[in-house]
Amino acid sequence: MKTASWMALLALMAGCSAGEPHGAGSRQRRASATDGPELDDVGPRLVSDETRFPLSLSGRGLVQGLSLELGPPVSRTVPLAVEDAAHAYARLPATLGLDDAAASVTVELRLRDGAGRPGRGTARLTIVHDAGFPELVALAAGPSGRRYAISRTTDELFAVGPEGLQRVPAGDGPTALAVFSEGGRERVAVAHRYEPALWIFDGERPSEPPRKLPAPDWVTGLAVADGVAYLAERRHHVAVALDLASGKERWRAPVEPNPGPVALAGDALAVGSRGTGELEIFSLADGARRLALAPGPGVSIVGGPTARFSKDVMGGKAPRALAWSPRLRRLFASSVGPNIGPNPERMEVSMNGGVAVIDPTGRVLRHLGFGAGTPEALALDDARGLLYVADVSLGLVRIVDARALAASDATAAHALLASVPLPIPTDFPLVRPAADFGVHGRAGPELHAGPRALALSADGSRLSVLCRFTGRLATLDVREARRGKAPVREDIELAPTLAERERRLGQILYFADLGRSGMSCEACHPEGGADGVLYSKTKPLRIYRSPSILGARDSAPYFNPPSSFTLEQTARFVGNRNRYHNPDLGPDEVRRLALYMATLAFPPNPLRGENGEPPAELLLPDGRRGAVAAGRELFFGKAACASCHPAPEYTTDENPATRGRLYDVGTPPTLPLRLEWQDRVKPDLGPPSLVGVWAEFPLLSSGTAGLGAKDGRLVSTTGFPLRAVLEHRGPLPHGNAAGLGAKEEDDLLAFLMTL
Repeated sequence: MKTASWMALLALMAGCSAGEPHGAGSRQRRASATDGPELDDVGPRLVSDETRFPLSLSGRGLVQGLSLELGPPVSRTVPLAVEDAAHAYARLPATLGLDDAAASVTVELRLRDGAGRPGRGTARLTIVHDAGFPELVALAAGPSGRRYAISRTTDELFAVGPEGLQRVPAGDGPTALAVFSEGGRERVAVAHRYEPALWIFDGERPSEPPRKLPAPDWVTGLAVADGVAYLAERRHHVAVALDLASGKERWRAPVEPNPGPVALAGDALAVGSRGTGELEIFSLADGARRLALAPGPGVSIVGGPTARFSKDVMGGKAPRALAWSPRLRRLFASSVGPNIGPNPERMEVSMNGGVAVIDPTGRVLRHLGFGAGTPEALALDDARGLLYVADVSLGLVRIVDARALAASDATAAHALLASVPLPIPTDFPLVRPAADFGVHGRAGPELHAGPRALALSADGSRLSVLCRFTGRLATLDVREARRGKAPVREDIELAPTLAERERRLGQILYFADLGRSGMSCEACHPEGGADGVLYSKTKPLRIYRSPSILGARDSAPYFNPPSSFTLEQTARFVGNRNRYHNPDLGPDEVRRLALYMATLAFPPNPLRGENGEPPAELLLPDGRRGAVAAGRELFFGKAACASCHPAPEYTTDENPATRGRLYDVGTPPTLPLRLEWQDRVKPDLGPPSLVGVWAEFPLLSSGTAGLGAKDGRLVSTTGFPLRAVLEHRGPLPHGNAAGLGAKEEDDLLAFLMTL
């Protein structure tokens, strides 16, 4: 039997999910009116300088007028928003001036009063230098022949045209872009993660100040047509239609949790859910939801190691890219494959990355599995019937006959025309000696390229490829692509990517599928985040939630029961199994992979205010309201949460003295799907961190807070899994959740949403 993937093995890394264990008491310290201000701790302890990150501070004797001093090498002071004698908040400055060669720095924090006098106590904060670590995440091409790319971390727009390469500021955390025409001019729309605005650039003069329209932040997908921008965002889990002329919303519609890519499909908008693995179809006219689609039992799997498990499919995995064919009336979606569930062979989950063919009026027709790699971006030449697929973990662009793929299972089996390796600079460092690549069935050195996005020229003759790891833009001549020929005609550097050399090599290892097993860290934890559920882990073998590994640096030990006490141990064990030991990781690989994982910080909470403070009252995802301060008092008091989820990381694993504690709090041991092929033994589990839980879906170790089963497949049961956790009544008490009234429950949820 094949071994479990990185995702499968780390599925217990965060233990049970949000709020799973309980306990009485609190480690909060009583404030003293005579001692003066004292700093106790800061949370989270690992943050990013990608944006103005919010911080929570605890202490004693805190009063208005205090500020927070960040020691060298930052050497800055920021204002504190003091809530009471024990709680205060702050935000990191917009720029910190860190050394670009440093992956992270650890600074000492100290309080200062209004006269500049230092308070008592210190805390330590690690800041990941993402602002010096370019992340090229999106690419588009205009009718003029210009290409445009964005870097999410360095906040840049790159424009490549007759004028050469131009780099201009693009707002806080650009995540998606689209090219469109307006008044005879080529325009570039850029949406963001951290800035609630859509920036509209003049494509021919990108250095001119852009027009800015109010728009959602935390945008994950963007498409523009007929003067309307369509966006999907994960802060409120909605899709929005924005009129570009007036700047007003035409409609907004709720979507399944953690939406991903979007695509225009005739008179519809398709939105992929990273949380549920579904594809939702909405009317362009009014945002009405028509249906949701996901592979289920019996869907055709053509090729790859899971082809014989078609009858055991239980759902989809996160759609990574979408492409619509008006001629074929079909949607194409890239993913790591249908989600194989409990089955008579007790085969643990394995990836089968490829492209699904979807009839947007009713069903998923088939999945073409490549058997290795992680398909990412798609580009469709509808006129010639060619689909290009970028594989981020193998460094390839696959050329697929779209017509054959769409026609039938028989023709789809022969739809792959060629796989084109992407170039890397001759002096680019490799994660292993050059002789270790391309032998014994392994991937070639091209896996260092990291193709993240594709863009086809207007006439279909050139395919531009955005290479995330090397920071380059490659152009393939695809005029003879149907014959399998696509030579590289251009390869230019957009941004240097090796200032943080060791971290970059660790990132390549995180994404790479060197052993061509189809399994990698990224395949199972996209960008370090959560990704639904998997049927995995030998003992006990059941459906597990795939947790986020963001912030994992501070939550050792890993696995349950505790067996891995450092990220290095984890990297070695899981990395070797992912490759099937072809070959085992060397010491440098272990060190670099662990370094990269240690820089994966929690996402900054978007619900916090200008100075990092939470709102007094919060509108919850299900329309109810809660008071945050009252919820915090309940958390540390009546609700009895804090003994298992102590601040500032909200897990006992944050402290070496309390690490490795396991609990059984009566949460569901199994997701009720094909129980005869799941082990019903419920292990005691470690308490996960609750930081960033606002962005997690599903919750609980079995995924039963958010997902259920119907007709042999997974279904979404709620868009607010935190409430499902709190309202579950099991055989054992989960803190004192059962003793809370309706208003108290809302208040506690409001507090949890701000962590």
